[in-house]
Amino acid sequence: MSQQSPHAIKRFILVILGLLCLVLAGLGFLLPGLPGTPFVLLAAACFAKSSPRLHDWLLANRFFGPIISNWRQSRSIPRRTKQLAIGMVVGAAAISLYSLNSLALRLVLLAVLTIPLCILLRLKETESLLVEVEEAESSDDHLP
Repeated sequence: MSQQSPHAIKRFILVILGLLCLVLAGLGFLLPGLPGTPFVLLAAACFAKSSPRLHDWLLANRFFGPIISNWRQSRSIPRRTKQLAIGMVVGAAAISLYSLNSLALRLVLLAVLTIPLCILLRLKETESLLVEVEEAESSDDHLP
């Protein structure tokens, strides 16, 4: 058996996680209840640490690139994305809390789901993607 370096294994895992996040992001843009933006940002982070080629491809992608650029410029996400993500966490919590019989498990679930909910609530939001606004403004400059 060949010996893999810890760095190579870490890169491999990050690439797989990044690809999985991209699949979830794609589903998020197709399915109304699943937000895609957080998965795109997570994929970008995974690829930045593991594969410059995949990271560059993601940044140049016409669908995913503007989302990442928007995050880099303003450290914010579109309001609709934030609302969907919060709704998904609250919805999942409500269904899970209803279906659990154990008070201890309910308390653990509440504690665990409080973390992503706090993170989401603290994120700045924008009306839409800043990149789209800037592109529209730059195209207006060329009007007669």
